[in-house]
Amino acid sequence: MSHVSDTPRRASVVVVGAGVSGLTCGVRLLEEGHDVQIWARERTPNTTSDVAAATWYPLRGERDERTETWLPVSLSRFTALAASPDSGVVLREGIELFRRPTDDTWWRDVLPGFRRARADELPGGFADGFVAQGIPVIEMPLYLQWLTRRFESLGGRSVMRTVTTLDEIETADVVVNCAGLGARALAGDASMVAVRGQVVRVEQFGLDRYILDEQSPDGIAYVYPRSNDVVLGGTREPRNERIEPDPETAREIVGRCAVLEPRVASARILSHAVGLRPGRPTVRLEAERPGPGRLLVHDYGHGGSGVTLSWGCAEDVAALIRAEQPAAAG
Repeated sequence: MSHVSDTPRRASVVVVGAGVSGLTCGVRLLEEGHDVQIWARERTPNTTSDVAAATWYPLRGERDERTETWLPVSLSRFTALAASPDSGVVLREGIELFRRPTDDTWWRDVLPGFRRARADELPGGFADGFVAQGIPVIEMPLYLQWLTRRFESLGGRSVMRTVTTLDEIETADVVVNCAGLGARALAGDASMVAVRGQVVRVEQFGLDRYILDEQSPDGIAYVYPRSNDVVLGGTREPRNERIEPDPETAREIVGRCAVLEPRVASARILSHAVGLRPGRPTVRLEAERPGPGRLLVHDYGHGGSGVTLSWGCAEDVAALIRAEQPAAAG
């Protein structure tokens, strides 16, 4: 005699893309008990995610109702990961600076350890600032290696393959599209736009907190400390797909960041990098059925918030699959 349990059926899943979204979804779906493969042409250290100067930090320009549910999920996972010394995640204090007095309502509600900055903490030219404590700063090369090890330890398999159409993945019950900018072609999504980001890596000069000026009139400026270097940024250049670093842009980045932290000006430059963020008006996270028995879940278009939203989005991907998969027969 058989009965239907409440346990979702174990599905065979192919995740397309091995950046932070793809790896995170792969790990989360393995935790759900699914059989998961990641298909990708590139993997760490050659993904866009490797270039990111990453923190968990909510950017007001990239928020909607759904992001506010994804943020605390990611914060919880990253905070827990900071206890693992090999994860690349460190909890730090940081300050966001403003040139005009700014309402703190949204930040106060979402940032851990929030307080308004004291006057003596503000560099010249800044009128306001918000300090947060316990913010995860993620060293992406280390973190992506950790995610890869976690994925493999749970039984996930990686396939190095260029996916030219989602229809070519015929054997999986579920396909999860985490192709980033590649989703422009794979999903036929004309709203996808490359947003160029350039950074400069300098020697670690003893900095232990991040500094952010999102509203700089000359372009966004941020200083993110890591274990052996400090990442200076950056740029947001929609529809610019040039991947070579521009020397003049690099000089401007260093100049903007030196306003935030004077020691930047004399720090030795280690390297330059460019990444193309997958820009979209809103994140696309939804399920569709392109054919009988096939489930396609899209998770792309995160712009500059891919790391910040990664675990929250992966949780929703898992929930969509759970809702669409029939219960297991027992």
